[in-house]
Amino acid sequence: MSEDFYCDEVLSGRTPVQKVLETENVLAYHHTRPFYPVHIVTIPKRHIPSLLTLEEGDNALLIELIDTVKKVASRVVAENGACRVITNLGKYQDSKHLHFHVVYGQPMNKS
Repeated sequence: MSEDFYCDEVLSGRTPVQKVLETENVLAYHHTRPFYPVHIVTIPKRHIPSLLTLEEGDNALLIELIDTVKKVASRVVAENGACRVITNLGKYQDSKHLHFHVVYGQPMNKS
């Protein structure tokens, strides 16, 4: 896998995804290899390596991103009664592109 699955595969169209919500600058879609029964990924369409690399000039994009995460999370809570919103950093971040997971349920066995 590349360092940035989201730019290289999803945003390029190489890997098709099932969209949940899309704005001019943000995409939310069902994870291509879900770890939870409900697993939605929300990404900025512009490459930003991680939460820690955001700059002051990214504030408008961050607001749009968080607003999209909020809308997706609201839908998941309405349908399931709960959800988690997760982002990973450092060695926990497999793809070096800022993203949030909106998940519901217990982790599925990935053996």
